[in-house]
Amino acid sequence: MTALETLKNLVLAPYILKATALIGVERKVGGNQFRHCFFTLGILLDYKFFDDSILLKASLLHDLLEDLPETKVDEIRGIDNEGSRVVELVLEVTKRREETKVQYLQRLLNNGSRNAMLLKCADRISNLTDLHRDTHTDQNISDYLDQTEQFVIPMARKVNKDMVIELTDLVAKRRGILKMMKDGKLGE
Repeated sequence: MTALETLKNLVLAPYILKATALIGVERKVGGNQFRHCFFTLGILLDYKFFDDSILLKASLLHDLLEDLPETKVDEIRGIDNEGSRVVELVLEVTKRREETKVQYLQRLLNNGSRNAMLLKCADRISNLTDLHRDTHTDQNISDYLDQTEQFVIPMARKVNKDMVIELTDLVAKRRGILKMMKDGKLGE
């Protein structure tokens, strides 16, 4: 079966239904976490990960356990015969309570599975796309870009050269906007 045929047979509806719990979780930039998870799925599809059903299903739920820790993981495990593997991946990309953001990213970079790093890269592409000066301070944006360069781009180097290009471009564009604002040249 070709990758496209595999995608045609992929059943995402039960995972989408589970992800609807994220509709009530707002994002600073507007919208909600449900839409963000769909955007992350879209990024993975754009990169043609058609034949990795675990990765695609996990993308829909990647923020669920962090944003709604009361979620019953056994319900996810029971969705289908891949549910347990989806839960494993979601847990792998979920920041643990005792971890700082740096410790979390370092853990993924050093010990993350290929799918965990791919999912984190797609998640970061989505987040960088939504990184705006009207919702984040210049310092927050700069720190986020530093984290991306220090941890996420090296993850991308391990798993997908095209994601390296996109992440690098997004960081450069956001740094350019920050510089233009600092220099008072935005809008000229």
